[in-house]
Amino acid sequence: MYFAKRMKPGAAPLLLLAGALLIAGCVRKTEQAHEEIRPVRSVVAGESSGSVGATYSGQVHARYESKLGFQASGRIVARLVEVGSHVKRGQPLMRLDPAQESLQVVAAVASTDAARSRVAQNRVDLQRTEQLLARKFASQAEVDQQRLALAESESQLRSAQAQQQIRVNQRGYTELFADRDGVVAAIAAEAGQVVSAGQQIVTLAADGEREVLVSVPESRVDELRRAKNLQVSVWARPGKRYQGALRELAPDTDSVTRTYSARISVKQPDSALMLGMTASVSVPDVEGGSAIRLPLSAVHHKEGQPQVWVVDAQTSQVAARAVELGSAQDDQVRIAAGLAGGETVVTAGVHMLHAGQKVKAVAAAAQGAQP
Repeated sequence: MYFAKRMKPGAAPLLLLAGALLIAGCVRKTEQAHEEIRPVRSVVAGESSGSVGATYSGQVHARYESKLGFQASGRIVARLVEVGSHVKRGQPLMRLDPAQESLQVVAAVASTDAARSRVAQNRVDLQRTEQLLARKFASQAEVDQQRLALAESESQLRSAQAQQQIRVNQRGYTELFADRDGVVAAIAAEAGQVVSAGQQIVTLAADGEREVLVSVPESRVDELRRAKNLQVSVWARPGKRYQGALRELAPDTDSVTRTYSARISVKQPDSALMLGMTASVSVPDVEGGSAIRLPLSAVHHKEGQPQVWVVDAQTSQVAARAVELGSAQDDQVRIAAGLAGGETVVTAGVHMLHAGQKVKAVAAAAQGAQP
């Protein structure tokens, strides 16, 4: 109360102004205290040969797979092989009941014999009529009629013989034979089942060439076409690698997965590469040439544009650099454009930085290719 009475007029505003300046100074000192150098992890971007490869999982198949079926319908009476059986070319696999075909062969033989008898009778009739014509006891018209009858009976004989051969062949169709050396991969019928002609019964995987069936996304189709030095590995033998080559690429996508089926031929397969094994196809040089690759954690997006923080070697301040991304694999991404190589790039904590902030690199290393 005493201080208020003794304070001169106009001093109050001065005191308020001094207090405001004092508070602002304290805030500025506090902000400067908080604007400390932030430790970050970083790498030195460098070019290396090759690029981030692609890996596709698939399954080992035979180069040739036969879908075998009977050429005649009937009831299966014997199944002579099992799934996984190794068979030779010409080996019987299944057998139909031959009773019906045997009866048809008997009927065809009988028809052939009857046609042969008609031919013999017509020949005799023609000879007799020609003799009567020589003695003027028959007309030329009768001779011509006998010749036509003989020609017709001979045609019927040829038809009967052809039908007989068909029935004999049909009886041979009651046995299903292997068309090549291979392994029985699947059986779709059992003894006692009635099957129709052409129905798929046995799947036979041929010996020899092997290939891996993989599914490729539409974004990588062109890359796979250009790829070289494909490498095939199987989970059962992680240390073994086979050379591969693209043999077939489907022209259309699968209706469910929307991917393209590709068949990778395995060069020089051995006995360890068994059917059905899970395999991986590696494409180490999808994009070829030298490339810069960074950890995925180094990339952040601003307004849809991928960027990285580049550290200035002189001032230790960070600056945003727009980049263009290429293909990615595991925890790395290829930088297609935006970096020339040699820049120090922040790899951790990129979302906590702002332009011009000073940083201290905790660890810096040359970023190389991952094979």
